[in-house]
Amino acid sequence: MAYKITDACIACGACAAGCPVEAISEGDGKYEINADLCIECGACADNCPVGAPVQE
Repeated sequence: MAYKITDACIACGACAAGCPVEAISEGDGKYEINADLCIECGACADNCPVGAPVQE
């Protein structure tokens, strides 16, 4: 299951910087993960300081 970013996101960009497949982009007030590109590696969750990315 792909990861998604919850409302806990503080829009710091740490998740996007750590994504090896560039599946994360800045959305409206928080970052968003393209589920079609996500390889479920967990790098976004590992890099997030607030634990916003979670596996669906």
